[in-house]
Amino acid sequence: MAAEQHDATLAESTRLVIADVDGTLVTHEKVLTPRAIDAVFALRAAGIKFAVTSGRPPHGMDMLVEPLKLDEPIAAFNGGVITVPGQSAVLRENFLLPEVVRQTVQLIMQHHLDAWLYTDTTWFVRDVSAPHVAREQWTVKFAPEVTQRLSDIVDRVAKVVGVSDDQDAVIRCEKDIQTATGGNASAARSQPYYLDVTHPKANKGEVVLAMSELLNIPTKQIATIGDMPNDVLMFVKSGVSIAMGNASPEVRKSATFVTSSNEEEGFAKAMEQFILKR
Repeated sequence: MAAEQHDATLAESTRLVIADVDGTLVTHEKVLTPRAIDAVFALRAAGIKFAVTSGRPPHGMDMLVEPLKLDEPIAAFNGGVITVPGQSAVLRENFLLPEVVRQTVQLIMQHHLDAWLYTDTTWFVRDVSAPHVAREQWTVKFAPEVTQRLSDIVDRVAKVVGVSDDQDAVIRCEKDIQTATGGNASAARSQPYYLDVTHPKANKGEVVLAMSELLNIPTKQIATIGDMPNDVLMFVKSGVSIAMGNASPEVRKSATFVTSSNEEEGFAKAMEQFILKR
């Protein structure tokens, strides 16, 4: 009972909600439902700020700005680039070291994953017909550039992605890159088939710290919601954490609360039940 009362007190004092996007805020078909939109407006009406973070590039979240009237910083690339909604202004940026980019691309290839590379402005792939490229293009709403020389692109690289439907291979690659790069990179799965490699300060735990500083809100008054292992990094930094019902058992176990899936209005239900009601 004491723990439940403690959680309720934290939820009552929430001043900012930070939401993951894919698998959380939007449905599997990347739809922002009317109920989700209403929940964001209800947060604001209650005096609670709302921000988003994602492994997507900045332009990949433009589709959220107008319907949600986003006015708080947007943390793209898991915090690799933090921008002002609807503007080109960059508040913070963290790029990978050139030698880390080369090492990461090499390790991804060695594990027989496909490799994508994002600079702050451009998305590079080796083959536009490779798995998940078309889906990613539909999601982020812009096309990649094709190159066979990914290792030559090392300047202003915000994210390298390992892509494979062999989920065990993705997990093995994640562990090997974490070991090989040490403190020079953050490697975490943003989807079971995506391994995101970013600057060590470009992870969702750092997003919580950055938002806390930028908005002058203590981390204990921040609530976070997500569905993937990389979201656990922000769970541990925030006062209240909510796992989606479509998250793995490990992710759900790491959160303060668990809501329903992103196909069952899990985001909106979480805001209504765990933040607004309290």
